[in-house]
Amino acid sequence: MKKDTIRFNLNGEEIEVYTDPAVSLLSLLRDSLDLTGTKVGCGQGECGACTVLLDGQAVNSCLIPAGKVAGSEVVTIEALSADGKPDFVQESFVEKGAVQCGFCTPGMVMSTHALFKHNPDPGTKEIKTAISGNLCRCTGYKQIEEAIMLAADKLKG
Repeated sequence: MKKDTIRFNLNGEEIEVYTDPAVSLLSLLRDSLDLTGTKVGCGQGECGACTVLLDGQAVNSCLIPAGKVAGSEVVTIEALSADGKPDFVQESFVEKGAVQCGFCTPGMVMSTHALFKHNPDPGTKEIKTAISGNLCRCTGYKQIEEAIMLAADKLKG
């Protein structure tokens, strides 16, 4: 196993890790950096449980080799809460009952943030497209869509 030093911005902080560049970003985050909010789901990029933001884009971290994030900005679910308080998207998910088992929630929230970076006032079609790579087995998507609409309202002020 080849190891290399990888430098990137993680949740607003410049970091340097010594790891196998072929290991997945998901494994690096969870196993080496102890950021377990990003969930392990299918491991094949189909469920979205491992969604993080890479340079502002929602990506499946299970599909990204750690070496590919060198010089990039990675944002995980852990970066969203301030002083232990959930951010406006997380609050909206709770308010609308869009969480049940919670397994898909971090990925859904990260996909929502990626959506808002590009479209702070999305319609239903844009919301459905933005979360189309995220699977939920518990609540269905109605509450999730409502939560995203509520979060968009909060974003508008």
